[in-house]
Amino acid sequence: MKKLITVLLTATLLIACSDYAAGTLDNANKAYDSGKYAQAIKLFKPLALKGDASAQDHLGFMYVKGEGVVQDYVEAIKWYKLAAAQDYSSAQFNLGLMYVKGEGVVQDYVEAIKWYKLAAAQGGTIAQYNLGDIYNKGKGVAQDYVEAVKWYKLAATQGYTSAQFNLGTMYYKGQGVAQEYVEAYMWLNLAAITGDKDAVEYRDLVASRMTQQQLAQAQKLAKKCLARNYKGC
Repeated sequence: MKKLITVLLTATLLIACSDYAAGTLDNANKAYDSGKYAQAIKLFKPLALKGDASAQDHLGFMYVKGEGVVQDYVEAIKWYKLAAAQDYSSAQFNLGLMYVKGEGVVQDYVEAIKWYKLAAAQGGTIAQYNLGDIYNKGKGVAQDYVEAVKWYKLAATQGYTSAQFNLGTMYYKGQGVAQEYVEAYMWLNLAAITGDKDAVEYRDLVASRMTQQQLAQAQKLAKKCLARNYKGC
């Protein structure tokens, strides 16, 4: 199985304007993107204090990384919570990850799941994937393959390779779903197309247990799924 994604999401970098009018979010992002972290902090902070969720999320990220400031997980949590309370998906994901890792807070998977679900409800692919992983492995909650399949599929239908791989292996093993080689091959093949070596290996293993008719059906389904950009797969 692919592992839980444990990287923080940064706020989207906005690069629309070319001028550098002091204090704008665009300028803060440009300063950050240029590696001018001290300048970025000075620009993000007043915006964050005024309630800008993107600036708050980015400040949280910089305190986690120690970019332009002394690394401070507690301060990061403060800014993430402010942004997350405004329904900012990236901050909700980042806050969930902090609870998973126990950084700045006591490790708490129940709290992590709460924030991941909020981010996932907004289409957050990695939040969806991480929820699948938590339920699949029973991390801090009762192991629940059905719930894992649900979240993996949401991420898989957004084209997330690791979710496609894990979903394929669950169909192969019959975990949370009826064992189905055609579905297993389809998802593993979709993951393999991206160059995932594990997916190639598992796909070929599944293929060795299929009839030629099943294989042809699975390849046809994978082709249709790809053509529809994973919609309705």
